[in-house]
This record gives sequence, C-alpha cells and structure tokens, in this order.
Amino acid sequence: MTVARPDHITDPDTLPRMPAWVTSVRAETLEDVAFLSGAALTHLHLVLGRADVPQALLRDRLALRAAEACVAFAGRPERAGELRDTVHLLRPGDLPGPAGAVCQSWQRAAERQVSIGTLHRALPQLDPARIAVWLDAGQGGPVARAAAVLEAVLVDAPREEVAALVLADAALAQALGWDRVVPLLAPGLKRADLRKQGDDLRLACHRALVSSGAEAVRQAADLARRAAHLKAVAPKLRAKGAGAAVEIFLTQDAVAPSALPLPDRAARRLCDRLVDLGAVRELTGRDTFRLYGL
Repeated sequence: MTVARPDHITDPDTLPRMPAWVTSVRAETLEDVAFLSGAALTHLHLVLGRADVPQALLRDRLALRAAEACVAFAGRPERAGELRDTVHLLRPGDLPGPAGAVCQSWQRAAERQVSIGTLHRALPQLDPARIAVWLDAGQGGPVARAAAVLEAVLVDAPREEVAALVLADAALAQALGWDRVVPLLAPGLKRADLRKQGDDLRLACHRALVSSGAEAVRQAADLARRAAHLKAVAPKLRAKGAGAAVEIFLTQDAVAPSALPLPDRAARRLCDRLVDLGAVRELTGRDTFRLYGL
C-alpha cells in the first residue's frame, strides 16, 4: 500500500507547524544552534510565501511584539495592550511618547519594502548615510550579517538599541531575499545579549531566531485560520464600505472603528457584527475606546 505524503506547500494543517525537533533540541555550540536557526528560518521562509497567510498583518503583529521587547529592555512598564492604545488612539497633533515612538518605528520598518528611505522613515533620528554604512557592516550568512549589523550599531551608538535591532532585522531580510522587514530578533534576545560581541552575539542571535521563528510560524498559522473565517463571513456584511473594512482588518494588528471607511455609528455596528460572527475580537476589554483585530 502506498501512503500519500502530505503536501507541505498547500496543506494548511501541516506547513505552518514548526518541526518539534527545531525547538526541543538543546544545542550549545555555535554550529549546532546555527543549524537549528537555519531550519527555523527555512520553515518560516516557506510560510512567508503562502497566499493564505495575511503577511502585512503578521508583520504588524510581530512589530508589536518586537516593540514590547524593546520597551522592556528600556525598563519601561508598557506592554502590548498599552502600546496598542498609544498608537491607535492618538489624536491629530498628539505625540506618542517614548514607548509609542518605539512601536511606530517597528510598524514603519515592517510596512514597506526594505530600503534606506523606509528605514530612515522608521528611524528619523538617524542620518540615511549612517544607516547605509551600518547595513554594509554585515558579512557572511544571514544571521552572521544581522549580528554584525547589530554589533556595529551598538558599538557606534550604544543608546540606539531600537535602531540596532531594526537594522539587524533589515539586514537579515535582505540576506534572505525578503522584501519586508520581519521583526524577529528583539523578542528572542535578552537585555544582556545586547552587550555581547563576536561569537557570543552570533550565538545569541541564532538562539533568538529559533524561538522567534517558531512563534512567527505559530502566529502565521493562527492568522491564516482567522483570515479565512473573516473572508468566509464577509459576504454576510451589508454595510457600504464593509469590503474595504475587511481589507483593513487583514492588514493591521488592531483597528479603531474610527479608522474604518464608514460613519462612526455604522463602523461600531460593523465591528460588533464581526465579533458576533467570531471573525474579529475586541482587544481591550473596555466599553469605550475599543480596538478590534483578528
């Protein structure tokens, strides 16, 4: 009897799962950990090529996770929910504050194609020429290059930890042929790792990518299922502008009703309808100033 092998390109129940041995093996040497991070990145590369994964939404959610890690590195108390509030409830003319600025940097870095212009928009405090010099610091494979960029920035500008991590992820994306920054390093690193150099920093980056790569794959699988359900219920929505609203939910981690292309009352009704249909979630637990997302 011939047993059919699973199609890892089209089967939504198999591809998104990271092989258990990637995250369960306890590796100590640089060579062994590099092998595991290579396996994790290879699997993630396949996931990032799937049409059923809402890629912009995945990057936005990973950007929030990276921002939360960077804020924690700085000793600040804000966590994901507070960062969401800060950036999505800003009124015109308001400043986001230090934590909100970190979150915006990650969001801007991940939303457009990797370029000096995109990175300068995300990190306006840095001169574009300086960004270019740092990005050229990397040598070798993708992770070695990312670690070299991270080290170069922190040696030249020790207080620019957010910039260092954004540029390291940009270098990783360029080396892997990804056209967008996929925020991965920050959530997997510890504060003490940012003081390491050479092989010690490369080892820390490989370990970070094993854990963050697995989490990114898990989130991709979850978002693919949620996106499929949202698309399935979309024909039931009768509000004018509902189609455009659905597209917004498929690209952003969190959405305020006021950001939807509908009148205020209609936007709130649409959000409540989507919650009733199980297509989106209310993310804040509040009665007012609510945010919604997959």
